Amino acid sequence: MHTPTRRTLLSASIMAAGSGLLGACSGSGSSSETGPHPGTAQGSGTADGGHRPFVPKGPKGYVNPSDPEVLAAERKRGTGPVRTFRLTAAEATCDVGGRSFRTWAYSDGLPGREIRVTQGDILDLTLANRLPVATTLHSHGVRLRCDMDGVPGLTQPGIKPGEEFRYRFAVSYPGTYLLHSHEGMQPDRGLYAPLIVDDPKEPLSYDKEWVVVLDDWVDGVEGSTPDGVLAQLHGGKHPAMSMEMGGDHQQEGSGSPRPSGGRSAPLRRAAGGPSRILRQSHSRLLDGMGGNVDFPYYLINGRLPQSAQVFRAKPGDRVRLRLINAGADTAFRVALGGHRMTVTHTDGYPVEHRDTDALLIGMAERYDVLVTVKDGTFPLVALAEGKGDRAKALAVLRTDQGKGLPAPSVHPDELDGRLLPAHSLKPHESVALSDEKPDREIRIRLTGNMKDYNWAFDHQPYSTEHRHAVRQDERVRLTLINATDMWHPLHLHGHTFALTGLNDIGTRKDTAIVLPHRKLVADFYADNPGLWMLHCHNQYHSESGMMTILGYRR
Repeated sequence: MHTPTRRTLLSASIMAAGSGLLGACSGSGSSSETGPHPGTAQGSGTADGGHRPFVPKGPKGYVNPSDPEVLAAERKRGTGPVRTFRLTAAEATCDVGGRSFRTWAYSDGLPGREIRVTQGDILDLTLANRLPVATTLHSHGVRLRCDMDGVPGLTQPGIKPGEEFRYRFAVSYPGTYLLHSHEGMQPDRGLYAPLIVDDPKEPLSYDKEWVVVLDDWVDGVEGSTPDGVLAQLHGGKHPAMSMEMGGDHQQEGSGSPRPSGGRSAPLRRAAGGPSRILRQSHSRLLDGMGGNVDFPYYLINGRLPQSAQVFRAKPGDRVRLRLINAGADTAFRVALGGHRMTVTHTDGYPVEHRDTDALLIGMAERYDVLVTVKDGTFPLVALAEGKGDRAKALAVLRTDQGKGLPAPSVHPDELDGRLLPAHSLKPHESVALSDEKPDREIRIRLTGNMKDYNWAFDHQPYSTEHRHAVRQDERVRLTLINATDMWHPLHLHGHTFALTGLNDIGTRKDTAIVLPHRKLVADFYADNPGLWMLHCHNQYHSESGMMTILGYRR
């Protein structure tokens, strides 16, 4: 065994590109990739970049996304080799293994091409928009400079059709992350890609690596679109566009509705297809409904179970799996048949190693695990939690001696075995927060219901003018009280927090599940100035209004 470098790691997207196993997309003419070769070092540089500062609407006295405090914090992250990439967001036809759907994607695959850099690098990523509407790019989980966070109307204007935006920032911490659009319902199309930040002093030893991206899929199936499904959940109406949030790039029919706190706009043509509302679902693990949307398909690395991706290894190989949930409404229960998994990281941060049979992964959560490969053919199954036993995604791990492929309906015993929840994990000592008292406490209630589909924080519609104040260098305790009958995966931009129990400070995360009528207590340090979103990562909830802002006061 050895500690792999970036040159020797085997990722799923690289293997699949060579073998034709990744979901393939064909774009529309103008969507071809151009510019420097992805990942090519361009020498050393700073991360300041060149762009026009953006000032969102809102009260005075807050640090805006490009203010001097933001640039000063970025300079402290240091300089390093510049890694240059280019992505094009475009309409594309994607083959997911025997079925093709028209969607929006980062044009060279589904998921989009893996972006891989090393801690200390400057990531220089240009997003070209060839869509008919505005878009952005969010580096989910990365503690980056605020004006590179990709939230339209808050940290930047939306990138208009035909235009480009250059995201440039220092990457200061290794881990498994996710790139995705932050514009309307676009994340529930194909606009997502894995972002892997290698550790130059990687402490883990393993032979191979497998990047595993989970997704729930509805776009282009029998006339359905995510916007149409959102309209169905709102009783045939989209949430109204809030012009103060989107600026002049939000246009009629853009497919990017904005949370409106109960107001609604007429149903647009996007709301076609059969009903996708999930009427009957229940999960013991989620203490209620599994989700809101009855997706027709579930994917691993852009593949249907009938055409599952095959990852090859040798018996005895130690394999690192980077598990990423890119879904919009689905928590996946994940297990590898015939194997136990050793959890090493969650949301990019190391934990004390623990063995488990299965993991429950909410939307936008990530887990890294190690497995020692046995001889044979083994199903990697991602069951859509609470949505029925047939609602699952599948990939396959096999050795040279493995024969045959498991049936799409396979249900390994490990799915029903020991499950390790995030709150039971302990942070590695290198990233554990101390147990000191917070300087500030913020309490927020999660509100709403399925009948009215009026998801919100404290019954308040999202607005860039409503902010929860923090100050630089404070330790903040965030208490999120779920007053709803639904579970919610909650995500804080620009920071990581420590799950906090009665007697201890738990593992570090940026996205965590809060169950119905429970609370999530999270501590974090206010060490990254700017304006930062806090929102539910159920895309249908956030676009209905379950979003708010934490803002740094001067």
